Amino acid sequence: MSDKTVNVPAVADALNALLADSFALYLKTKNYHWHVQGPRFRELHLLFDEQAAQIFATTDLIAERVRKNGAPTLRSIGDVSRRASIRDDDRAGVDAEAMIRTLADDNRALLEQLREVKVAAESGGDIATSGLVDGWADETEQRIWFLEATLGY
Repeated sequence: MSDKTVNVPAVADALNALLADSFALYLKTKNYHWHVQGPRFRELHLLFDEQAAQIFATTDLIAERVRKNGAPTLRSIGDVSRRASIRDDDRAGVDAEAMIRTLADDNRALLEQLREVKVAAESGGDIATSGLVDGWADETEQRIWFLEATLGY
């Protein structure tokens, strides 16, 4: 299929929503990395940092897929804020267990976004994006697994 048959608006919209949620989840994960406290500080501090780096590593790839489809991508923090479905958590003193549960839930929401991108990409004939989503979904599932295993379920 040629690039001209790709449904650019649907794929780009799905990718931009994923990008916004990826940035939101990255910032929330870094927030928790910076503010986690308690007896499991080192373990969680390192886990959150590792997961944040993994999430951040996808952002450029996602944005480049939008651009390769000939569409504009996010331009500002305001744009991220308007498009993100993952909400901020700027409360002080969040309990470590609550942080883990919240990140597990937010990663599940990101996984749903990835599924939406996969459907849009396959419907639009964008096999390159479809293939990339598989790897991102696997990474997201691993983050969920690690977080849930940390909680003991």
